[in-house]
Amino acid sequence: MGRVLITRCLPEGGLDPLRAHELVGPLGDDRPYTPAELRSLAPDVDAIVSLLTDTIDAETLAVGSAGRLRIVANVAVGYNNVDIEAAARYGVLVTNTPGVLDETTADTAFLLILAAARLAHTAEDDLRTGRWSGWGINQYLGRDVHGATLGIVGYGRIGRAVARRASGFGMRVLHHARGDTGEPGYVADLDSLLRAVDIVSLHTPLTPQTHHLLDARRLALLPPHAVVVNTARGPVVDERALGDALHEGRIFAAGLDVFEHEPAVHARLLSAPRTVLLPHIGSASVATRLRMATMATEAVETYLRGDRPANVVTELAV
Repeated sequence: MGRVLITRCLPEGGLDPLRAHELVGPLGDDRPYTPAELRSLAPDVDAIVSLLTDTIDAETLAVGSAGRLRIVANVAVGYNNVDIEAAARYGVLVTNTPGVLDETTADTAFLLILAAARLAHTAEDDLRTGRWSGWGINQYLGRDVHGATLGIVGYGRIGRAVARRASGFGMRVLHHARGDTGEPGYVADLDSLLRAVDIVSLHTPLTPQTHHLLDARRLALLPPHAVVVNTARGPVVDERALGDALHEGRIFAAGLDVFEHEPAVHARLLSAPRTVLLPHIGSASVATRLRMATMATEAVETYLRGDRPANVVTELAV
């Protein structure tokens, strides 16, 4: 029997694969463990089931691996909350949950495309607060999504799922990726893609190369009617620069589900017009969140019975 730290409350049924093991946590109020708390617990557990809110840093991995810790299962596709290089150095496996949230996140991206382009939040807010005085032909004039050109930046599983949805709206789809995909619509130069699109949707991982990928310079390449959507990672977009562009009317609208310093959002973006902001709900459906939790706990169970789990990402760092 292994000892497993569960850092946050998981959806009902998500812990079922670990029924035979001793579980530690989560905290009663479901707040994230602090880095210091994680460091104190790590040496005495065989595994950690973590979320993006948990900082699994080099010190935690060092003290953990000197004790019992051998695997961290992150309940997310991304794993920038875990020091992957340190995990590889200390012999701790790290797993993630790819594939299960692709369609649900693509749904959220398209929700933001539609809501931002059609000014849905602005219109609803006026209705709810009593500012709407009745129908007018020049009210809430958004941008058509059907027939528009969509630029997808990052053409992995989620990006491709968004492209499939776009085809149903008769959109022209361009895409940019690190390497030539060999598929129609590939644009090798990101700057060229940005100049050509009506809507840009971001689907890249967070790496040193993609940090502030959409910065002030690149935002200036977009046409003034453009819509920016981000369901990837918050730091892929320079929030202040995006807020400035919206306030100054240099782009039309934006829809974001992720932010640079969650749960904080830059004040310039919070006050920006024509903006839809969601609290990181990209994968938030009952079925998808349960599948994510189960995939992570199954990885731990597989490892604790002596087999190699799926979706090991540690080697990516070495």
